[in-house]
Amino acid sequence: MASFSLEQHGITVKNVYRNLAPCRLYEEAILKEPGTRIADSGALVAYSGAKTGRSPKDKRIVKSEPSQKDIWWGNVNVALEPNIFDINRERAVDYLNTRDTLYCFDGFAGWDPSSQISVRVICSRPYHALFMHTMLIRPTPEQLENFGTPDFVIFNAGEFPANRHTPGMTSKTSIDLNFEKGELVILGTEYAGEMKKGVFTVMNYLMPKREILSMHCSATADKNTGRSSVLFGLSGTGKTTLSADPKRLLIGDDEHCWSDTGIFNIEGGCYAKAIDLTPESEPDIFQALRFGAVLENVVLDAENRSVQFHDKSITENTRGAYPIEFIKNAKIPCVAGHPTDLIFLTCDAFGVLPPVSKLSSSHAMYHFISGYTAKVAGTEMGVTEPTATFSPCFGGPFLVWHPAKYAELLAEKMKHHKANVWLVNTGWTGGGYGVGSRMKLSLTRRIIDAIHSGELAKAPTQKDPIFGFEVVTACPEVPSDVLIPRNTWKDQAAYDAAAKKLAQLFVNNFKAYEGGVSAEVRAASPVV
Repeated sequence: MASFSLEQHGITVKNVYRNLAPCRLYEEAILKEPGTRIADSGALVAYSGAKTGRSPKDKRIVKSEPSQKDIWWGNVNVALEPNIFDINRERAVDYLNTRDTLYCFDGFAGWDPSSQISVRVICSRPYHALFMHTMLIRPTPEQLENFGTPDFVIFNAGEFPANRHTPGMTSKTSIDLNFEKGELVILGTEYAGEMKKGVFTVMNYLMPKREILSMHCSATADKNTGRSSVLFGLSGTGKTTLSADPKRLLIGDDEHCWSDTGIFNIEGGCYAKAIDLTPESEPDIFQALRFGAVLENVVLDAENRSVQFHDKSITENTRGAYPIEFIKNAKIPCVAGHPTDLIFLTCDAFGVLPPVSKLSSSHAMYHFISGYTAKVAGTEMGVTEPTATFSPCFGGPFLVWHPAKYAELLAEKMKHHKANVWLVNTGWTGGGYGVGSRMKLSLTRRIIDAIHSGELAKAPTQKDPIFGFEVVTACPEVPSDVLIPRNTWKDQAAYDAAAKKLAQLFVNNFKAYEGGVSAEVRAASPVV
């Protein structure tokens, strides 16, 4: 392969491999990265070192004109002075210039050609190059030949630490984003997911400027009509599981945009949790973790190199990245028509929320901004009851604008395209965690099927006296007594107390957003 120059980015290393094929990156990784192995499935197994997950407290955004007036500054978007960014960028470039060999991957984010951005990744680990080969949209030879100057550049010097004495740094890890320069600098973490979410954060800034809604969700499409359905949900709510529907086409599992022409996937691959993975639980994902895929931080059997998916000794956050075309029912290109349905998934461990409710525009905005789910007791030391978790727009760590900006775009598009919005509880019924039981996946699938068939849009409903949304009271093949949560509790007074407690948690959480939303949305708050 001919040498490729990165001098325009301050990189003077002569040996730069650009867009190597996966087999070449396998060779480079095995030769140069200690500990890297090939699993018996053919996937490359790599390790990210001390950091096995994202470091959200170390993320910074440069405060500069013109973007600074748009950004929702605070705990999510922490401001960084431009000169500090320049210091960290120089530190990263200086480190990369000490390497004998660098790897460059040029690709795209966004399957809609009219909205996509070009992205360049510069790194010193073959594993990182293969990961982004998987997660970005891979260019054709002609596109690569005419790639030009990229819209966005990632300098991944994750093996080299930030200087924690530099003003604005909180540790030896730093993830710095500069919208004006179109650059992301990574220091002190080798976790590949920082690159993926860095690109998503950029799209979360750029797309709303074009009146395109960027969404942290999975998406499927009807095989006959091409109309789509999107599923929002935090970790543990069933977003990935429920989007793996053989009756529908997969558009993507995590990041999408909704434009005037329909929806499109941002990514060229999927990044799935691998802990406790089995061919029975997730057959599509299991078969996708083959040659060309990357497995992160998993434990291998020393003799036969089989993956020990249940082993959490390195981390519970084991992951697998694979090209989306490895899923047999994936639609390529990953675009679809306007959604008929928007589904908000929540795992309510309090056992209060109904299995399915239909949301008005104002309730949709309220619950979108709230982004609720609950952690169950026992996941952390000292936790003896469910813990509510709220993440605005079901993707709080990656938002750039105020959550109301995304909610307004959602309301505008759902009204214009007449999309239904549903709140689906995949959590507990018959009582909270420790008393009731988890909603059967088979029942949730029937609810999702009824949403997609259009049957639920015609179903009878009744207004919830506390939360105000319309509770669906009849669904094919779902027992009617399950649909009204209060009726499933033996102690209905205990249900009333739990409902009031959860409602108060919603109200307390929403106080942070009241100033940025309309009176109509504020009125959708639960009654306490």
